[in-house]
Amino acid sequence: MACLLETPIRMSVLSEVTASSRHYVDRLFDPDPQKVLQGVIDMKNAVIGNNKQKANLIVLGAVPRLLYLLQQETSSTELKTECAVVLGSLAMGTENNVKSLLDCHIIPALLQGLLSPDLKFIEACLRCLRTVFTSPVTPEELLYTDATVIPHLMALLSRSRYTQEYICQIFSHCCKGPDHQTILFNHGAVQNIAHLLTSVSYKVRMQALKCFSVLAFENPQVSMTLVNVLVDGELLPQIFVKMLQRDKPIEMQLTSAKCLTYMCRAGAIRTDDNCIVLKTLPCLVRMCSKERLLEERVEGAETLAYLIEPDVELQRIASITDHLIAMLADYFKYPSSVSAITDIKRLDHDLKHAHELRQAAFKLYASLGANDEDIRKKIIETENMMDRIVTGLSESSVKVRLAAVRCLHSLSRSVQQLRTSFQDHAVWKPLMKVLQNAPDEILVVASSMLCNLLLEFSPSKEPILESGAVELLCGLTQSENPALRVNGIWALMNMAFQAEQKIKADILRSLSTEQLFRLLSDSDLNVLMKTLGLLRNLLSTRPHIDKIMSTHGKQIMQAVTLILEGEHNIEVKEQTLCILANIADGTTAKELIMTNDDILQKIKYYMGHSHIKLQLAAMFCISNLIWNEEEGSQERQDKLREMGIVDILHKLSQSPDSNLCDKAKTALQQYLA
Repeated sequence: MACLLETPIRMSVLSEVTASSRHYVDRLFDPDPQKVLQGVIDMKNAVIGNNKQKANLIVLGAVPRLLYLLQQETSSTELKTECAVVLGSLAMGTENNVKSLLDCHIIPALLQGLLSPDLKFIEACLRCLRTVFTSPVTPEELLYTDATVIPHLMALLSRSRYTQEYICQIFSHCCKGPDHQTILFNHGAVQNIAHLLTSVSYKVRMQALKCFSVLAFENPQVSMTLVNVLVDGELLPQIFVKMLQRDKPIEMQLTSAKCLTYMCRAGAIRTDDNCIVLKTLPCLVRMCSKERLLEERVEGAETLAYLIEPDVELQRIASITDHLIAMLADYFKYPSSVSAITDIKRLDHDLKHAHELRQAAFKLYASLGANDEDIRKKIIETENMMDRIVTGLSESSVKVRLAAVRCLHSLSRSVQQLRTSFQDHAVWKPLMKVLQNAPDEILVVASSMLCNLLLEFSPSKEPILESGAVELLCGLTQSENPALRVNGIWALMNMAFQAEQKIKADILRSLSTEQLFRLLSDSDLNVLMKTLGLLRNLLSTRPHIDKIMSTHGKQIMQAVTLILEGEHNIEVKEQTLCILANIADGTTAKELIMTNDDILQKIKYYMGHSHIKLQLAAMFCISNLIWNEEEGSQERQDKLREMGIVDILHKLSQSPDSNLCDKAKTALQQYLA
């Protein structure tokens, strides 16, 4: 029976809730324009700060009527303006409200309103557009659908400080990626917005600054232009520097630092420029202190990580500025039990966002430790650092896990740390767990780090092998993501280096010959190079060479032939000839070369090639085939003499390249011995 009652109860609750709101909507249909205007004004007062009322009015169909009134030529400008204000207020409610407004095609209606000559109406439309566009549910593309919109917005920038504030805010929210940057740049965004940095209105200056930060991000064209822009006789970078001084509001300092950071990363400002070393970097370090709000600390650390990421000197300077490495350790203790936060709302917010601090700290540690061994040591010696990273690897937030893996990857570039801290904390265990089931972005970094843990001097290599890494890595080589294929094959290459026969057999069995040859014809050059590296490592030490060639010789020789005949670069051909040189070093395997006239002709051809690297690699093949102390060397020497190899050796012994000359003379001595 309860089920039968459920629907009527819901209906009655809804009718109760909406009945009180219905009269607001009914008044919008009154034939008297004055009563309609008063109805809209009353509705405006009723919805301010009242999300429930906003939702009710949307359900009752207020939005289509408001949009109709806004677009009616017979509506007074005052009525149109009030309609835009109410729509803006409705948009300030929940994301569902914004979705409802978008479904009613609010954006084209408001953009049409911008063609009005009335400034107050234009400002109301812009304010509403700003609210709609800054909502995460609004697609940015809606701003760019009509090609006339951007130039019209640029023209409206001069109308008032409100048009300046709202338009800059719309631009900074809707500029996502290089295509949008190009559209805004081509329509004169830089020239039209630059002078707003000296506006008397703080809000206008701030929104203009935010515009420049999104325009300059990873965009050399915009950044190079910004460097030379003059505003009131002062260059833009100098204005940004003034805006990041300590006496300016934190938001302004941070955004100016972002502008300078992005211009630096885009190559428009040198990394050793004073405005970076003495101004931007110290400002961003200041933002990391515990006196700052959580979001300021997050933004400061992430921007600083981005600034110093490619530059060793900036990494060194940052590491010794204001005890930054120790300061970042506080990011993991926040909020503490003795937190100074008395505002309960603030504390609740920070508890929900504390993971962002950990993510930012990991990112900055990763950048700091990217190159310098001493900095890595300092980071690892920071209290409980390795434990924190290991914990980070299993956090529920994907972003924290990714940042923790990146941090670990950065620290794993240290031979010393691979042998000590990484082993003490058995880092490989949580890493293997991460690799079992993670999004591609995490897999790429985690597998890249696994490559380092599988280097021959790493004590983690053995336990990783025992935990089923071969199958896991062979699986990665089949990924559609080229970065994962590269890392899978790279890790296998490291695993095969100076490995026992059993490990090599495991790799070949798990990978399968079919997959190996698929990788040898991969369109990604890195995959091909690493696969050749794997083959070279598998075919090392004589018993291993002979064993592998006895089971896979025919296919390997086929692959070698295909690569030497194909359109490949010098490095690929050199690696392939080195594989042949390894095969030629086998006891029985070398017969696979000697009985293959096609391959012998190719070796002869590369001995006379114009590139020294290829000549040297071909020389290694010949030397291994004719070496005197080995059985059957006389027959091999005779066959190669008949092919004209000795004549080529004589010619190469006169080579101006000392290395090639020495190798040729050594080979000739085998004939004389």
